[in-house]
Amino acid sequence: MVIVHVSAECYPMAKAGGLGDVVGALPKYQNKQGDKAVVVMPMYKTPFLQENNWEVQYKGNTNLGNWFFDYTIIKESTGKLGYDLYLVDINGLLDRPKIYGYTDDMDRFIGFQVAVVNWLSQWAELPSIVHCHDHQAGLIPFMMKYCYDYQKLEKVKTVLSIHNAQYQGTMGWDKSILIPRWDISKKGLLEWNNCINSLATAVKCAGKVTTVSPSYLQQLTVQSNGLEILFKNEQSKCVGILNGIDNEIWDPSTDTMVPFHYNSKTVDAGKQKNKNALCAKYNLDNSKPLIVFIGRLVAEKAADVLPGAIQHALDKTNLGANFFIIGAGDTSTESALHYLLQLYQGQYNTFIGYDEKIGHEAYAAADFLLMPSRVEPCGLNQLYALRYGTIPMVRDTGGLHDTVIDMGDAGGFGIKFLHATEADIVYSVERAIEVYKNKNQMKVMVNTAMQMDHSWESVIAAYRKVYQSII
Repeated sequence: MVIVHVSAECYPMAKAGGLGDVVGALPKYQNKQGDKAVVVMPMYKTPFLQENNWEVQYKGNTNLGNWFFDYTIIKESTGKLGYDLYLVDINGLLDRPKIYGYTDDMDRFIGFQVAVVNWLSQWAELPSIVHCHDHQAGLIPFMMKYCYDYQKLEKVKTVLSIHNAQYQGTMGWDKSILIPRWDISKKGLLEWNNCINSLATAVKCAGKVTTVSPSYLQQLTVQSNGLEILFKNEQSKCVGILNGIDNEIWDPSTDTMVPFHYNSKTVDAGKQKNKNALCAKYNLDNSKPLIVFIGRLVAEKAADVLPGAIQHALDKTNLGANFFIIGAGDTSTESALHYLLQLYQGQYNTFIGYDEKIGHEAYAAADFLLMPSRVEPCGLNQLYALRYGTIPMVRDTGGLHDTVIDMGDAGGFGIKFLHATEADIVYSVERAIEVYKNKNQMKVMVNTAMQMDHSWESVIAAYRKVYQSII
């Protein structure tokens, strides 16, 4: 089976969140199990692009409305990622430092999708599956079926994976001229709420739709930023498949980004060494439980609640814990988190931004990982935390509901709460401090956490079943 993954992100080339991690791992493990999986993504000007070797695979030309452009497909030349990584280079459109955040993002990703479909139509042997990820690849199933120039691709099967339905690629009908010549009778497949909606189009046109956790699939029928009725109507083609993690990258016994390695037998000593190093670096107290937050500082992650919750928790618990926050996003939240530095020196610190190495160091050092997310389709951070023996403190939603069992329940290894509020977070911090003091209970929870298997090997069969159901 030949599978082409199309995505705006893929680690280590370019990553803004969990989408990049998933697309950077899934094809590797599909290849290990005998399929031929490749990734196609835009060519951004990232360090990975500049530090690695590439070879030209194809040069083509097409148009975006009235703009005719040349594009180049380049491939990472060593195959060291475990899959072929192809980049689409469109001069002036995609070759920029950032993935998102430009005023012409809609044009950029339409141009990317047009180039991908144009290139695929030149293949002598067509792929078995084109697997599209999120709205940035959402128009591809429509184009493959209903654009006159690409009827060669009409019978190639497509799958859409939804990593976050809050972002839908909505645009006005003036953008319709950017889609290659298409069957006007199929206008309804592009339309949602009087606009073109890339995600809705993909849900309608793809052969199958997957979400990144079973609970998130159910959540979309009641909370999907205006697409609730669509997901109710299309439930028969939708499947919830919990994400895996790359156990080769996320392994505390071999992780090259952490100073001290450990496994489930040496976790106590190993984590303490990493904790000592991180606390010394960021002026924290290594004798107290270390609670970290790693993620985007946006409302979706309930980051706006963090400054007040941390302040109340440290005041109420008489400085019984440390907090270390890693992330960037909303500037007002960043400022509020930075302000806390002058109030709680020695018990609190923050790194505004994201650095992959610091993230790994934090997982290895932390006692608890805080995830108060309002929306969390799957969540990978809690899965990384479990792998490193770090207890997840999570709001009971989406993939967090599916992957964390509260310490109060049989076999529990985490702390769950219902609401993304300061009060619920503070109460969870109090529970964390209490269990931290109970060394025996803490040890059992850590050992249980590290035994959880969220490897991709256990997930690949579910994707293969989805593919086979439409081939």
